[in-house]
Amino acid sequence: MSRIHYTKPSITQLEIDYATDAAINGWGERCYEYIGRFEQLFREHLGVKHAIATSSCTGALHMGLAALDVGPGDEVIVADTNWIASAAPITYLGATPIFVDVLPDTWCIDPEQVEKAITARTKAIIAVHIYGNLCDMDSLMNIGKRHGIPVIEDAAEAIGSVWHGKRAGSIGEFGTFSFHGTKTITTGEGGMFVTNDDNLYEKVLTLSNHGRARGQTRQFWPDMVGFKYKISNIQAAIGCAQMERIGELIARKREVFEHYAERLRKIPGLSLNPQKAGTVNGYWMPTVVFEKESGITREFLQKIFREADIDARVFFWPLSTLPPFSTSTTSNPVAKSLCERAINLPSYHDMTKNEQDMVLAVLANAMQGK
Repeated sequence: MSRIHYTKPSITQLEIDYATDAAINGWGERCYEYIGRFEQLFREHLGVKHAIATSSCTGALHMGLAALDVGPGDEVIVADTNWIASAAPITYLGATPIFVDVLPDTWCIDPEQVEKAITARTKAIIAVHIYGNLCDMDSLMNIGKRHGIPVIEDAAEAIGSVWHGKRAGSIGEFGTFSFHGTKTITTGEGGMFVTNDDNLYEKVLTLSNHGRARGQTRQFWPDMVGFKYKISNIQAAIGCAQMERIGELIARKREVFEHYAERLRKIPGLSLNPQKAGTVNGYWMPTVVFEKESGITREFLQKIFREADIDARVFFWPLSTLPPFSTSTTSNPVAKSLCERAINLPSYHDMTKNEQDMVLAVLANAMQGK
């Protein structure tokens, strides 16, 4: 039996054809053709005014924060349960990430803890829709409005997730997305910045092109020091094909999750990605969290999956426990506890039910203490 990987991209002849066309013909006057088309398709899918394709979600977040004038002395509130990419751009700008605890059911940022963490130095709040689960955007937007603080959506993992009729990433001041090879939509590496704010869009568009403002008539004349976070035309070509298949790709993620859930919901002592009333979960990464009383640990789960030649991922460590943030004095008990008793399950487009059943068998053995 071949190894069961935790994720793989879905690449068809359509992606191959578009990438080939970009490689052969996408130069000179056509060098941005697929990029523009990719941005348009993404705008239409998300229902936003503006989209800028980037080389990564990290770069999109970096530019968005820079456009909001985040800098030294500022604080940005973010959930402790996260990948470092959600916090690193804060440090790039000399600001300080303030890590707050997460909710035990969604594993997303706790609005009550956000409110408590706000100070005169708070410049932004980042809502990360972890594993496709949705942050409580109504509460966060209300907090932001009361305090005059922008709420940003890191929707890197939330393609297909919908908050009360609005797609994840389209609600806050701006949203960012990832098209890493592990994501529901992929370009290999890549990201997207989206916003409905015209002024913010123009700032980020300028920053994304070495500080050269749109409409500047002097060639090679930067108006400010910017960044180089542009996606390539070939990557965007793959993205165009993926966007043409986006309904299929999202639906398949949900099918894979539901097959797991059908079996696991019957088992006491564990919980899965939630889908609350009025929302749709894109289920990027099906995740099982065991109750403390089960005695099942991260290390035990890693061991039994490794022995079965199945590539399951550990739940994100709290950022405040990582070496770069070791001076953090925060204590976030929910974030700390979750990662000690959880595992991400394999889920990819072409995963068979037989492969899923092998994963489920390992979980059954875990519950029996084998």
